[in-house]
Amino acid sequence: MNRERLMADLRAMWRIRAFEDKAQALCGSGDIRGSVHLCTGQEAGPVGACDALDGTDALYSTYRGHGWAIARGTPLRPLMAELLGRATGVNGGRGGSAHFSAPEYGFHGENSIVGAGAPIAVGAALAGRFDGTGRIAVTVFGDGAMNQGSVHEAMNFAAAYRLPVLFLCENNRWSEMTQISETVRNPTLTDRPKALGMTSVRIDGTDPERVRETVGDLAEAAREGGGPAFVELTTTRLVGHYVGDVQHYRSREDIAADEANEPIGRAVRELTAAGVPAEEIERAESSARAEVEEAAQAALADPPVDTARVREHLYA
Repeated sequence: MNRERLMADLRAMWRIRAFEDKAQALCGSGDIRGSVHLCTGQEAGPVGACDALDGTDALYSTYRGHGWAIARGTPLRPLMAELLGRATGVNGGRGGSAHFSAPEYGFHGENSIVGAGAPIAVGAALAGRFDGTGRIAVTVFGDGAMNQGSVHEAMNFAAAYRLPVLFLCENNRWSEMTQISETVRNPTLTDRPKALGMTSVRIDGTDPERVRETVGDLAEAAREGGGPAFVELTTTRLVGHYVGDVQHYRSREDIAADEANEPIGRAVRELTAAGVPAEEIERAESSARAEVEEAAQAALADPPVDTARVREHLYA
């Protein structure tokens, strides 16, 4: 284990966790309105994957995309301002939690339609062949999206034309409120892309270094003409499908299993075993929470978006 690398990963994961915790609190206070989906427990995927990407690469996430935007380098204050509907948000308060984008940081947006980011990413990869960027495209979706026709079509098109696309599936075993075992006969998701002639691997999505190495290797292969690849990230879900979901459909044992295996706790245990002082480990959390709190308070003081400008950016 590289202690310095894991400490950096812990700090990055805590920034995401602290942001999600604050967003949940602001939903409870009524400051954030509308639908909000948190990635609490899934922080290792964005931290590891985004660290392996270049600045020109295009990433498309689901509506559970706060962590991916943060890992891509989106500053916390304008991101929090976007969730709060402030004029200083990354999209001027128009996108909210589920529809924002920050293309200047390589984060090309969320999508509230399940699996819809996959064909868009394929289009970005195809365009990259002609615009001289040499980019690869990355699309992120959940295990439930594997049953969407658009995802199958996107993977088939990318495989047929050997496009540089990485399909990252965050498998937390829950498709909204339904276990994956109840929706598919074969829960080995990597079998499907293999049938299309695509490289397909399943890895521990709670280990940021494993994610970094895998995504880095596949991204390099894609840039060199190796075509698309599929990565199944097995991960944990510590909160409900959306803010307010009390998860009455999950057993206490299932939730406890995720709590025991989530990525931040795992990193803390590994660092402690490696002899890293507790004060240094605890500082990673306190520093992240202070940074997020400062961003939130600044965003709360920003002016709300002017509703008189609602017709801007609309076309007929």
